[in-house]
Amino acid sequence: MTGKITELMTEANSRRGFIKKTAAAGLTAAVASRGLAQGANTPTIKIGVVGCGGRGGFIASLFKAHGGYEIIAVGDYFQDKADEVGEKYSVPVSHRFTGLNNYKKVLEAKPDALVITSPPFFHPEQAASAVDAGIHVYVAKPVAVDVPGTLLIEATSKKATAKKLTFLVDFQTRSQPFFVEALKRVHEGAIGDIAFGEAYYHCNRLKLKVPPADDSESRLRNWVFMKNLSGDIINEQNIHTLDVMSWAMNKPPLHAVGGCARKTRVDVGDCNDCFALQYQYPDCAGVTFSSRQFNGYGTQPDGIVCRIFGSKGVLETKYGGQVLIRGENFYRGGETKQIYKEGVSNNIAAFHKMILEGDVSNATTAPSVRSNLVTIMGRTAAYTGKVVTWDEIMKDTSRMQPNLAGLKS
Repeated sequence: MTGKITELMTEANSRRGFIKKTAAAGLTAAVASRGLAQGANTPTIKIGVVGCGGRGGFIASLFKAHGGYEIIAVGDYFQDKADEVGEKYSVPVSHRFTGLNNYKKVLEAKPDALVITSPPFFHPEQAASAVDAGIHVYVAKPVAVDVPGTLLIEATSKKATAKKLTFLVDFQTRSQPFFVEALKRVHEGAIGDIAFGEAYYHCNRLKLKVPPADDSESRLRNWVFMKNLSGDIINEQNIHTLDVMSWAMNKPPLHAVGGCARKTRVDVGDCNDCFALQYQYPDCAGVTFSSRQFNGYGTQPDGIVCRIFGSKGVLETKYGGQVLIRGENFYRGGETKQIYKEGVSNNIAAFHKMILEGDVSNATTAPSVRSNLVTIMGRTAAYTGKVVTWDEIMKDTSRMQPNLAGLKS
């Protein structure tokens, strides 16, 4: 994987421009060559699902509910997880694959598209392998756990465009109508000149998958608590609010400074349970960010929130709550209580439409890459206790490598 990353990082760094949208009506030659099965009303896209845990099973159910997909293969390190999703969607036993290389076997089953919901560490290599095989990609956030992996995703998406393949990153907020309209208005000047902002992600601790144990399979079951598999909480979960911050600011931050701690959740893994940072953007006082994953004892407000204050108004967003703009250019927006399911369903529908119409603009990649780098920037600042600049992050070649010793291939 290291050689592929080095090669594609060079490509990514030499082609930083954002790809303009070039959607074309009708099936492209690439799609037609995949031999999409035709259903009664909707062309059926054959998919393989890699990562069959809680999130993977949930997303698989939404692909099935769409009506335009057929799950022909599933992969997970663990047999019980592959069987759980396979049984539910009538995937033959011969197409339920396990081990670390399960994704390679899923690709050999020749799906039209690969759905990647495995732990984030694995996303870059799995996405790159799919595109190399001529297969469309739907990948969950975060796209990677380190800078080299993030730049590999960027380069892979560009390669997908060149090969006439669709590549979509699944952020629920970016397909939710109230979020989309509110952020469009911010970029058009609805809140005026931005003065400062605040973003936070406060919640109780996450549930364990299995009891804590110091062996590779237990760590993989509890991957969300492992830095090198998840990217820490700032990358894996907090990216939801930091993505909205990045979306609103519409440019990279200059630098970040802050800290993190591990105070209450000390019984499993090595992830931190809180972060506190300041992101400095040009021409404003900056955006403060904080997160926690332990009991807040009823303190409010809680949840996933981003507020951006400007000279003419304020943007307020809450994942699962209200989205609106207060001030001179009021926008009522609305509640987003169904966003967890609605956002994914919207992306799944968009993915189907893009494949059929030959839309290979792959416009979700660039903002997702930037948001991923924003989380890594903040994490690096918190880990080191130093001011970390955007330029430094863009040159970072360090890798996060989990301990996979003893796991079957």
